[in-house]
Amino acid sequence: MKKIEVIVRPFKVDEVKDKLNELGIKGMTVTDVKGYGRQRGHTEIYRGAEYQVDFVPKAKIEVIVHDRMMDQAVAATQEAARTGKIGDGKIFITPVEEAIRIRTGETGEDAL
Repeated sequence: MKKIEVIVRPFKVDEVKDKLNELGIKGMTVTDVKGYGRQRGHTEIYRGAEYQVDFVPKAKIEVIVHDRMMDQAVAATQEAARTGKIGDGKIFITPVEEAIRIRTGETGEDAL
């Protein structure tokens, strides 16, 4: 199993969710986060004064997928999240050793 963590623009979450649902990936966790990468934040003007916003609002999507679904899930996520502009986000993939469904006690891929 793999854990796919995706940092995207907040307005792209629904598009990513829809693409993953088309693949049969139903469960996900979405968190509102703030951060910066190469873009290093941005400047804004408020009441005539310019100030630096260091952290940009983003959304973090976490899904656990079967190993055989990872490539499809990553490709679908990339397609849905891409705008072509700086700040589109990142995808991180890590191995998952075990998953346990609390309600039934199912383990491994059965718990997904």
